Amino acid sequence: MADAATRLANLAEDLLGSPLPVRLRAWDRSEAGPAGDGPVLVIRDRKALRRMIWKPGELGLARAWVAGEIDVEGDLYEALDRLSGLIWERGGETRGLLASARDPRTRAAAGELLRLAGPLPPPKPPAEEAKGRGGGRHSRRSDRQAISHHYDVGNDFYALVLGPSMVYSCAYWTDGGTLEEAQRDKLDLVARKLALKEGDRLLDVGCGWGSMAIHAAREYGARVVGITLSREQAAFARKRIAEEGLTDRIEIRVQDYRDVPDGPFDAISSIGMAEHVGAAKYREYADLLYGLLKPGGRLLNHQISRRPEPDEEAYRVDPFIDAYVFPDGELAPMGRTLTALEDAGFEVRDVEALREHYGLTLRRWVANLEKDWERAVRLTSPGRARIWRLYMAASAVSFERNRIGVNQFLAVKTPVAGTSGLPLRSRQWTER
Repeated sequence: MADAATRLANLAEDLLGSPLPVRLRAWDRSEAGPAGDGPVLVIRDRKALRRMIWKPGELGLARAWVAGEIDVEGDLYEALDRLSGLIWERGGETRGLLASARDPRTRAAAGELLRLAGPLPPPKPPAEEAKGRGGGRHSRRSDRQAISHHYDVGNDFYALVLGPSMVYSCAYWTDGGTLEEAQRDKLDLVARKLALKEGDRLLDVGCGWGSMAIHAAREYGARVVGITLSREQAAFARKRIAEEGLTDRIEIRVQDYRDVPDGPFDAISSIGMAEHVGAAKYREYADLLYGLLKPGGRLLNHQISRRPEPDEEAYRVDPFIDAYVFPDGELAPMGRTLTALEDAGFEVRDVEALREHYGLTLRRWVANLEKDWERAVRLTSPGRARIWRLYMAASAVSFERNRIGVNQFLAVKTPVAGTSGLPLRSRQWTER
């Protein structure tokens, strides 16, 4: 009988109609597939096959990755790029083949896969998988649980990945710049687009670890209210603010954006938060922010987008992201975001695409994680560290290949008189 790797490679080619794009090494140390010095997909334990039989497609693969049953040797980015056509673009086709009991080829392949997989049933999902969220999708309770799952995994772990800036959104790069310089430049870009000045009242929605709030208060003299649903983030931000001597200018609250009672504000920043809102709630989000601004006030909404689907009703949240990274997170095409802002009453004055900037940022974060891997594992768990490595590397490839993007929307609550307050050449943001 052929070795495990050859049997798996033949099985994959039969099901998918094309050869595997990477070399394969199985648990019996056998290898098959393209020769050379490219990346190798390693199946360390045949339990991975049992997971994929019970959950065909991305979720089964994700569980096996988190559990350490599959791995990649060599360039992870190259492996993900080669495999993307199978994992993302043909995932539905693969599921359909495995689910079909009428196709003799599929039945034969399923039988072969069962023989390779060993005794059923499958192992339990890894402990890092998000549990069921209560209260209904995007209720206050479920949003608190989702935010806690993603952010309350240890401030020290995030500091290791993000670096001293503690900014968890894409940086704004120049050639030869460092991650810290690029993150500072991004915060300053936001502040300049909002035209912050001494005494302005800024609401920072999804304030994270306080970086935007500190920059706005320290560099521009703004008075800032930062809100987050993560208690760990809030505690960390308050400590930083106290160390900066800015407690008289910044207030950090553990608060839902739907519960902010004390507008109006001169400006609102929302950086990497709107992805958590959900498509069904996005108009409500836009309406609430519009209501919290004074006439003439500005909103800077920094948000990841996805490419439009031919059939938008068929869009489904990525199973790996939903189960292990951002529970209930949803991406929308940028046109839908713009429409929601306009429907709420905003005048959208500028949209700046930063897609390439996020690919560069993610690669730096992955490098930070890999450089201090053993400490990252100690700070969280082997599974959690593996989740973040895969999620960030796969996201970098997705940004670089234009599967997803990120955009800054500058919107104004333009008064009835029609005076926007923006310069005639709005891209010439005032330099300090």
